[in-house]
Amino acid sequence: MTVIETGRLRLRPLTVADVEAFVALHADERVSAYVGAYSREQALERLAAVESQWAERGHGLCAIESRATGAFLGRSGLNHWPQFDEVEAGWTLRADAWGQGYATEAARAVVDWGFATLGLRSVTAMIRPGNTPSVRVAERLGFVPHREDSLFGNPVVVHVLHHDDRSSDARMES
Repeated sequence: MTVIETGRLRLRPLTVADVEAFVALHADERVSAYVGAYSREQALERLAAVESQWAERGHGLCAIESRATGAFLGRSGLNHWPQFDEVEAGWTLRADAWGQGYATEAARAVVDWGFATLGLRSVTAMIRPGNTPSVRVAERLGFVPHREDSLFGNPVVVHVLHHDDRSSDARMES
């Protein structure tokens, strides 16, 4: 099983065993405003798809856990969207974990892992309009706006980061 560790975080593949934490994460209206909510059944379906993506593609979404406490803080990871034929870096954290740099730390770790381990040439980040905190995370990582699109009927701005365009300054910011 793939585990990515940073100074403060442990990222491990999400599984169906994470269903309660996943539902709770998405039940918070501050979180679901940008990523939607899940019933338990929908979450089980999504988590089964995450497990399949890990098995088939060697990457997927991860649980973000505090290395100090083991607490579930949210999710991050690399998700392949077949309709775009792109790999997206995503990050969603519990509202009480916002503003502490966890999203940037987790997303940087999965992007760097994807470039180094999977040989990805580029990664996208699909961000709903108005989600300024996620735009800031993307900018800190070196992503730039690429196009407007739609995901599950919702408008998104697709940001892109090419492996060759990464600057050490963008990787070193917190």
